[in-house]
Amino acid sequence: MTPEPHLQAGAAVKAADRAHVFHSWSAQELIDPLAVAGAEGSYFWDYEGKRYLDLASGLVYTNIGYQHPKVVAAIQEQAAKMTTFAPAFAVEARSEAARLIAERTPGDLDKIFFTNGGADAVEHAVRMARLHTGRPKVLSAYRSYHGGTQQAINLTGDPRRWASDSGTAGVVHFWGPFLYRSRFYAETEEQECARALEHLETTIAFEGPASVAAIVLETVPGTAGIMMPPAGYLAGVREICDKYGIVFVLDEVMAGFGRTGTWFAADLYDVVPDLMTFAKGVNSGYVPLGGVAISGKIAETFAERPYPGGLTYSGHPLACAAAVATINVMAEEGIVEHAARLGAEVVEPALRELAERHPSVGEVRGTGMFWALDLVKNRETREPLVPYNATGQAATPMSAFAASAKSHGVWPFVNMNRTHVVPPCNISEAELKEGLAVLDTALSVADEYTE
Repeated sequence: MTPEPHLQAGAAVKAADRAHVFHSWSAQELIDPLAVAGAEGSYFWDYEGKRYLDLASGLVYTNIGYQHPKVVAAIQEQAAKMTTFAPAFAVEARSEAARLIAERTPGDLDKIFFTNGGADAVEHAVRMARLHTGRPKVLSAYRSYHGGTQQAINLTGDPRRWASDSGTAGVVHFWGPFLYRSRFYAETEEQECARALEHLETTIAFEGPASVAAIVLETVPGTAGIMMPPAGYLAGVREICDKYGIVFVLDEVMAGFGRTGTWFAADLYDVVPDLMTFAKGVNSGYVPLGGVAISGKIAETFAERPYPGGLTYSGHPLACAAAVATINVMAEEGIVEHAARLGAEVVEPALRELAERHPSVGEVRGTGMFWALDLVKNRETREPLVPYNATGQAATPMSAFAASAKSHGVWPFVNMNRTHVVPPCNISEAELKEGLAVLDTALSVADEYTE
């Protein structure tokens, strides 16, 4: 569709935003948010009538695109039937959403605790692990993101943590595997895996195994760069957790519900955690929803002992109705399989071809509809295109790259020295090729900053 411009309405939206909306992760006077008039499928548009192909899937959550008619209808039907009800009651939408999620989680993760999003899912997973083990410490990786609430941000392993790091949150960070920028001087994936596992076990030994409640990992780290763990790593972490009685928590908030071409990224590695967090793609972000999938042994801890936690909107009927419709749509339309096929047959070959042509591309990583390009100044030295946590003038190369993509009608997901390719999982092949062609053009801008 070709959207009509509505300049006066857009100006009013922008004025109200600038006067009253306090934006996350931003210096309020230094931002210029785009006023969005509408969205459908893989596209959104502004009030000037300019349309953008969304290669960011919002914040990597519109796994079935914007305004899917079956999900919109399910929300409308639920609103007419029962808009809200307290979480202590059995409600059809809540029960059915839990059943459908439990059917798809690995192993015996059959109990579902609903939250309002991913960060509070992580908060509750950590609380469950500490209560289950009676231990205080939690280990998480550098190059990770787990949410913006107090415990979740302390678990996070990137600069967004620094301003809120209390130093008393009981969190210990360690290095996960990432061969392209290895902290272990490894030369092969096998070496990287073995050395990363040795490092983790050594960290546990020096922290005191009896003090560690949980290890929290993104199955595939998302905003940190879509770093696919090497074969055997997650299985090795599972073995370490079993050895020391530590709860293994996988964060699937970003990677879950089709993003990796499987229902959950854990399916790629044949690993079953004790707790798994989810959000985002569970209902394509149409109504806020997250949760924790709980194993039998953790659930048993609270069989006759109250779990001391809850949320007013846990399992909100509108959100759960959207989840039921989303999961059914994904199954009926083969969206998970579609994401896997496009990833293997279209995205990976295209991105590897771009890497051959553009000196700014250091590495291509990913699977399904979950890809990242590591952009560099120099391929030989692997120096990042911009410094770590660059802002202002230092971030100019990435800013120029992003501006080029947007000027050609593609909205990219850019973080530090990486650009992600994370479109809706049901994007058409033609739309995907359109977006990849624009990335080709934008990478020529990034090339100008290489040595």
